[in-house]
Amino acid sequence: MPYLPLILFSGLYLYATLAWDLPLLVGAAYLVTSLTCFVFYALDKSAARAKTWRTPETTLLLLGLVGGWPGGLLAQQWLRHKSAKQSFRWKFHLTVALNITLFAWLAQRHGLGHSA
Repeated sequence: MPYLPLILFSGLYLYATLAWDLPLLVGAAYLVTSLTCFVFYALDKSAARAKTWRTPETTLLLLGLVGGWPGGLLAQQWLRHKSAKQSFRWKFHLTVALNITLFAWLAQRHGLGHSA
């Protein structure tokens, strides 16, 4: 199920927001970086078709790591870009896992700071 990380993260985000009063700015940051990441994937797909300068994979991975991975995941599914390249996909999934782990850790620390 390709959308499972999005579903799990949505649940985690909702929990953190309700339980720990997570600032809406966090959601806004994920939205902006996700949209940015989606656009970068779309531009790279277009460049691949036109055989022009491509966005480095490192850039796509870094955008995902800093919170744009939901947009990257959607771009992979909807645009069919970078979805078959195994060497990229495992790195992408690693950045997703790292981002979610960091999000959970920071959200918990934020929540613990509010409950004390």
